[in-house]
Amino acid sequence: MKHTKLNLAQVSPRRENETIVTEDNKVCGINLSSLPRSIQLIVCIIVVFVLFIMYGYCQEWLFQMDGVKKHGMFVTLMQFGFYTIFGIFEQNIHGKIERRVPLVTYIGLAVLTIGTMGLSNTSLGYLNYPTQVIFKSSKLIPVMIGGILIQGKKFSMFDLLSCLLMTIGLIMFTLTDQKVSPNFEATGIILISLALCSDAAIGNIQELTMKKHKTSNAELVLYSYGIGFLILFVGHLVFGGFLEVFIFMIKNAKIMLALFLFSFSGYVGIHFVLHLVRTFGALLAVTVTTCRKAVTMILSFMFFTKPFSILYLWAGMLVLGGICLNIYSKNKSKVDSMISGAVRGLRKNSSLQSNIV
Repeated sequence: MKHTKLNLAQVSPRRENETIVTEDNKVCGINLSSLPRSIQLIVCIIVVFVLFIMYGYCQEWLFQMDGVKKHGMFVTLMQFGFYTIFGIFEQNIHGKIERRVPLVTYIGLAVLTIGTMGLSNTSLGYLNYPTQVIFKSSKLIPVMIGGILIQGKKFSMFDLLSCLLMTIGLIMFTLTDQKVSPNFEATGIILISLALCSDAAIGNIQELTMKKHKTSNAELVLYSYGIGFLILFVGHLVFGGFLEVFIFMIKNAKIMLALFLFSFSGYVGIHFVLHLVRTFGALLAVTVTTCRKAVTMILSFMFFTKPFSILYLWAGMLVLGGICLNIYSKNKSKVDSMISGAVRGLRKNSSLQSNIV
């Protein structure tokens, strides 16, 4: 989905015995916090997998339809329109959403969101879907480069190694795609790279906005996508062709169905991801979403006809290894504690079995 972007590592999980229910603990108006934690976990994992696999399937299905590939920005316009409608509907469930963030900030967020999702959608007119997914999974690279050049940040050896693995994996994936795919165009790489840069910027700004103004996810989604819709709508009116493309899409039932399912699954899915983060922590949430992306890529090769090379697998494993290293780097103490606890448990079970024998 890629959607409302949030730095997962900065969101604190809810404590084990905390029972306070707020609007932030509700998922699209549904109070999951009343369920046992184990049930919440199962529900969130299942829903995230189902919805985002649907999101990826509908996105690729949509851009394989005749006449859609060259209209990536218009697809984004329609997607933002659906997101705005869903946001208004959610507002009616939650009650009136009080705007806490200045409109100027939301205009900036809307422009970055257009850059992230619009360029990402447009890139599918030039790239295979798995190539787009592998690039979107490597947001760490522009984040690290920007952190070094702009803020003078220093990163750990694990971060640098993960960035190197992702870079090598991306190069391998791109070269393989260029070799085996008859539809490969370098324009797609440029577009998805620019989308990644916008994605890296929007995460930091949204994080700062949520901390400073204490805004809710519902407000952030409604205003970011609502203003983004207006910007795209005016842009299409100014540059022309709006009415022609609009009539073409609404007359095609398959396109409208794919657009609706694509938008609905993305909108609802991100709310479950955020609930997963708040309740169970960033480590588990990132692990779930990373596994989901891997499954989405596998299903893409299974459901949609495209050339395959074993080099795709090796390149994907390099990128996955880089993601795992990055997750470990950000959660080193927690992961080490989990591993040591598992080892102690195994030793204890082994000792018990030896005593029984």
